[in-house]
Amino acid sequence: MKIWKTATFTGSLGEMFQAKLRPALVLVLTLFAGWVSAPNSLPPFPSASQLAWQRGELTMFVHFGVNTFTDREWGDGKEDPKIFNPAKLDARQWARTAKASGFKLVILTAKHHDGFCLWPSKYTDHSVQSSPWKNGRGDVVRELADACRDEGLNFGIYLSPWDRHEKTYGDSPRYNEYYVNQLTELLRNYGPVAEVWFDGACGEGPNGKRQEYDWEAFRATVRKHQPQAVIFSNAGPDLRWIGNEQGVAGDPNWSTIDPVKRTSLGEAADGLRDAILRSLQHGDEGGSVWRPGESDVSIRPGWFWHRKEDEKVRSVENLVELYFRSVGRNSLLLLNVPPNTDGLICETDVRRLLEFRAELDRIFKTDIAAGKSATASSTHENHAAFGPAAALDSNPDTCWAAGAGAAPAWLEVDLGQPVTFNTASMQEAIALGQRIAEYHLEYRDADGWNTIVTGTTIGHKKLDQFQPVTAQRVRLVIDRSRACPAIAGFSLYKSD
Repeated sequence: MKIWKTATFTGSLGEMFQAKLRPALVLVLTLFAGWVSAPNSLPPFPSASQLAWQRGELTMFVHFGVNTFTDREWGDGKEDPKIFNPAKLDARQWARTAKASGFKLVILTAKHHDGFCLWPSKYTDHSVQSSPWKNGRGDVVRELADACRDEGLNFGIYLSPWDRHEKTYGDSPRYNEYYVNQLTELLRNYGPVAEVWFDGACGEGPNGKRQEYDWEAFRATVRKHQPQAVIFSNAGPDLRWIGNEQGVAGDPNWSTIDPVKRTSLGEAADGLRDAILRSLQHGDEGGSVWRPGESDVSIRPGWFWHRKEDEKVRSVENLVELYFRSVGRNSLLLLNVPPNTDGLICETDVRRLLEFRAELDRIFKTDIAAGKSATASSTHENHAAFGPAAALDSNPDTCWAAGAGAAPAWLEVDLGQPVTFNTASMQEAIALGQRIAEYHLEYRDADGWNTIVTGTTIGHKKLDQFQPVTAQRVRLVIDRSRACPAIAGFSLYKSD
């Protein structure tokens, strides 16, 4: 029992069971030996909420507010609430579009930097209650939260810390109290909240002083009222920004970071900014905390709707590329889709999202490797049930586990006959941590084994595309791993 206390393993195990995940206790116990025999101590594990979040893969961001009506990206807080009047607003259209396109979570900009609130906050009159929309009795947050619940989607909120309207901004203690009060309204009155999204935007208040945010109080407020929610910000604590707004994760990309290296970009000296951005984009091998990356980008050039951008919606090909370079690099894709002044997602955007979903479905329609015969260099000696076939069963809660400390190691699939493929999908059993640092794919022909592609990290999912290969026998070779490899999924596809 002493080693269990030292490793602080019990908490992560408890969270897995609370989420009703299916990895068996015996798997955790047998693979535990693999970590102990590795040069490093037990690595961090995702919480149940972090694990469920990453498995969602696609989240829709909804930027909507007075900027939609002023044709601006950043408001100055002087906007007249009377300009806000989305006469045809239909949050169910937003939710239906998200669901049909494969998104699992929708995050709403409940308040942007202009300070205008999309709910009737009792702490300000700069909100929907001062607008003509629904005679001041509307609540966008309520409508979207209800729509998401009805469509089986998770709901999240973005509450900008920067508020260019609020007069207490810059008087740090007073504004922090104001912000916590508004955050509490959102967390207590709209049902379950799956993600709370903070950015680090900050400025000077009317008093000429720069606001100092009480991040500890903000996070404590979330933990108190929505303990299952994951918190996104530049510095965590649950998720990290990927370091750009291009929707592209780094390669390699570790879900772990070293918090000692991390500080706010806004507070970093010029010489440290590049190092911080690298850490955000790539994570840190051997990092002591689990903080997976979120890759944010907009479907349009701007984050809010602008009529002049109606013909500049991203192409299907570009959206698929973003998926491969975010989800396919162990990240989550946060795609912004802004409603227009009617309060609707434009037809062009809806059509493009549905085409995006259809293209992903086409690419990943047929898993050539599913259910085929598999062998491996080794299987963990204490429990043969977690053999190579478990990597091909389409169940993310089972895995092939190599022998303790075994790397290099390989998983071989016999496709039964020569088959052509050009896409591979690999998944680690990240409920047990992230392990693999280097791998390559190879195929067998008359002359022996030939390398198809090489890679670094895998994590939740790694997607590789390459020139078509026709072969019967294919191997995933783990060249370097921090402990015994644990592969939850290995799939092959043929896309045109």
